Amino acid sequence: MSSPTTPSLPARPAPLSLTAAARRVFELSFGEMLWSRRTIFMALVVGGPVLLAVIFRVVEAFGAPALRVNGTRMAGGSVFGVMIWMLYVRFIVPVLGLFYGTSLMADEVEDKTITYLFTRPIPRGAVLLGKYLAYLASTALVVLPSVMLTYFLTVPFAQVPSTFRSLVLDLGILALGLAVYGAVFAFVGARMKRPLVGGLIFAFGWEPLALA
Repeated sequence: MSSPTTPSLPARPAPLSLTAAARRVFELSFGEMLWSRRTIFMALVVGGPVLLAVIFRVVEAFGAPALRVNGTRMAGGSVFGVMIWMLYVRFIVPVLGLFYGTSLMADEVEDKTITYLFTRPIPRGAVLLGKYLAYLASTALVVLPSVMLTYFLTVPFAQVPSTFRSLVLDLGILALGLAVYGAVFAFVGARMKRPLVGGLIFAFGWEPLALA
C-alpha cells in the first residue's frame, strides 16, 4: 500500500531587496499621491505666484511699472527673485513638505493599512523610502511648472540669457528645500501622534524665530 501524501505548503515568496521594494512602494504611492486631495490643495497653493505674475505682466503691458522700490522700477528678474524667496522658499516649500511629509506614514497608521505593508516580504525601511520618493516626484511635477510659468511671465525674453543661471540655482534651492522639509516632516509624522501640530509649530513658529 502506498502511504498517503501530505499536501505541500506553498513556497513563501523570497523577500525583495531594499531597492526593489522601494520601487514597488513608489509605483503604488505615486499615483495615489498625485491624484489625491492634497495635490488639489498643492495646485491651488502654487497657482498663487502664477496669478501674481499674470497681474504683473498685464500691468507692465499697459506701460505702468508694476513695482517700485524707493522710486526705482524693479526689473522682471528682481521681481522673480523676490517671489522665489518670499513665496516659494518661505511659504510654499514648507507648506508642501509639512502636509505631504507628515502624512507619508501617519495616514497609513491612522487608516490601519500599515499592517498590510509590514506583512509583505519587504524591508520596513523600503515603505518610507518609496513613499518619500513618491512625495519628491509629486511635488516636483506640480512646483516645477509653476516656477517656470512665473519666470517667463515676470522676466522679459531679452533678460532670459542673463538670468537663466539664477533660475537654475533657484530650482536647485527649491528641490533641496522640498527634499529636506519632506525628510524632516516624514520623521515627525512617523514619531509623533499629532504630527501636523508639531510640524506647524516648527515651520511657522521656530523657523521665523530662528531666522530673526
